[in-house]
Amino acid sequence: MIAAIKGKITGQSENTLVVAQGGVSYEVHVPLSVLQRVAENQDSNGEISLITYHYYQMTPSSATPVLVGFLNAMERDFFLEFIKVSGIGPRAAVKALNKSIGEIAQAIDRGDTAYLKTLPGIGMQRAKEIVAKLQSKMGKFTLMRDKVVDVPMTAELADLKTEALTILAQLQYKKAEAEAMIDKALARNKDLKTSEELLNEIYKQRMSK
Repeated sequence: MIAAIKGKITGQSENTLVVAQGGVSYEVHVPLSVLQRVAENQDSNGEISLITYHYYQMTPSSATPVLVGFLNAMERDFFLEFIKVSGIGPRAAVKALNKSIGEIAQAIDRGDTAYLKTLPGIGMQRAKEIVAKLQSKMGKFTLMRDKVVDVPMTAELADLKTEALTILAQLQYKKAEAEAMIDKALARNKDLKTSEELLNEIYKQRMSK
């Protein structure tokens, strides 16, 4: 099993780094809170050290090795707790943890299912399961100081959200509920360009609950 990796970053995309080590390039999946702090944690040689969780994604015909990377053992330990919740696999957890792990831990500790519902792929039932499974185990994680910087909202995105909010209001959704659905859809898919695409994404996420 690969427990850690150190090398130079040769590629990056949403939730993924490519790290070159000893002539081999590794694809490493990382939560957003980790990804945003990678640059400040590179050493003087431009290398990054990541603690990894190594597992195999199983299909009927193959087993594909997958690496998930973290900047420290505390982040990895939280991840290992998070994937103990029924229905949350490693890939889903990487996408869901798009906010500060410390803040997510605090929300779990106080039973804040409304906050947990804003995480990509997490509906109300899953949020309740997270609280039931993990609420008593969040003590040390609530002290983490990892931060996720919100991307400044462009005028186009503001217009898109306003248009979608107006349509949802016409469909009798309350403002707070509509805003939560919009934010969750945009977190799941950052390539949405029109209100129709945004509403379709909202429909898909509601159908997946």
